[in-house]
Amino acid sequence: MDLTTARATEQASAGFTPSPTEPLKHQLLATLAQHRMASTRQLHVLLRPDRSRQSVSERLNDLLGERLVDFVVLPQSHRTRVWYLTQKGARLTRDWPALRGRPPYPITSATAASLKTPHTLTVLRTHLAFVADARRRGDEHGHLDWTPEVFHAIGDGEKVVADAVMHYTLIEAQQRRKLRAFVEVDRATMSSERLAAKLIEYARLWTYEPQPIGRRRQAVGPGWLRWYPVFPRVMFVLTGAGRQAMDNRISDLKAMVAHHPLVAEFAREVPLGAVVLEDLDAYGPTADVWVPLAGGKARPWTEL
Repeated sequence: MDLTTARATEQASAGFTPSPTEPLKHQLLATLAQHRMASTRQLHVLLRPDRSRQSVSERLNDLLGERLVDFVVLPQSHRTRVWYLTQKGARLTRDWPALRGRPPYPITSATAASLKTPHTLTVLRTHLAFVADARRRGDEHGHLDWTPEVFHAIGDGEKVVADAVMHYTLIEAQQRRKLRAFVEVDRATMSSERLAAKLIEYARLWTYEPQPIGRRRQAVGPGWLRWYPVFPRVMFVLTGAGRQAMDNRISDLKAMVAHHPLVAEFAREVPLGAVVLEDLDAYGPTADVWVPLAGGKARPWTEL
């Protein structure tokens, strides 16, 4: 059992977990619709950390028999199964209230699933670190509080695509503080320059004001206010390379903040941070593992 699984299993009773009154099969379908793909272990940690993994496997096999889900086997993984919705499953979940507005994106073949697997599972692995920490602390952050692949217009026909948008309720001394974040998960598959340029895209989203439509002449304000009461913090999670390479990538992110005028202005108003995923797994998101991109000592993500 790895550290993330152990923490989630041991601390499950301390914080928010999915309601057992909702059928597990329903929660499995909703989770796969939300996250696109997940391994059996990830689904177990996310939905039933206090139950046996076999109980999750049995329900998945039931759904497989109903042709609502399918799976691919990860190479060199002791036959680890990664599950996804079939087109039938995507149609079934499309109009569920919790998923309204989410494109179904059904995966049409095992080949397509295999191509998406590495990045999708790494994004979900990041989510699990926050889920485990929330349970330990008694905060609220569940399986539907993490929305992958969120698109927002930034003008000139362009869009910024966040790997995920996170919703998290921090509970301290009976006070509830709602936090949101755009999460970028970097597996070192793009150049460091392209990674740092994501900060420009988020800065453009921060300033972007849609043009009034039709007879509406008054200013409509920043476009992001349509979805968020406060602009979400931007957090980069890095993995897939040696420690020095990841430190260099964080340095390049900090350089973009220091030298790009719009990003520098953005950073004065919006918290920006970066972390190595392995540190997130080992110590948890509320440890002093996040590097503030505007400068300063490492700190928890809640204090960026």
